[in-house]
Amino acid sequence: MKKAWFGLLILLAAVTASFASEVTARYTDRAVKRVVDGDTLVLESGERVRLIGVDTPELHESSKLTRDARRSGQDQKTIQALGRRAYEFTRNLVEGKRVSLEFDVEKYDKYDRLLAYVYLKDGTFVNAEIVKQGFANLMTIPPNVKYADFFLKLYQEARENNRGLWK
Repeated sequence: MKKAWFGLLILLAAVTASFASEVTARYTDRAVKRVVDGDTLVLESGERVRLIGVDTPELHESSKLTRDARRSGQDQKTIQALGRRAYEFTRNLVEGKRVSLEFDVEKYDKYDRLLAYVYLKDGTFVNAEIVKQGFANLMTIPPNVKYADFFLKLYQEARENNRGLWK
């Protein structure tokens, strides 16, 4: 009986690994059609991608903008100006370029956006670059925490060195 269960577990692991590899392979070499804001992209397929681990200031009118203004004590126009800078950075980094996506535990958020770590063809880790250059706060939402410690280190360095929005 134990042998049968063990065999079933091995088969299940192989099928899961094969499926995960297949899903990831479908998201290699994709063009970024446009950048919505500092942490959201649209692929050539029309799929929206929310960058895992980063949270840039709001660019558009929304309940989140109102909430962020209340929490931070900054007015909405100031937050939107910072959001514009983050958007421009992300747009210059990825728009019109080809990328690959890496997934963590959850593949979609509640808005049906792909949740991903994004890489440029040259290997640049987009999520990390946005944090490293000081254009994002951290947003760690379990179970998608694969690079949380790495992002925290980059965030602290950006703040200490007055990069990006921290000037």
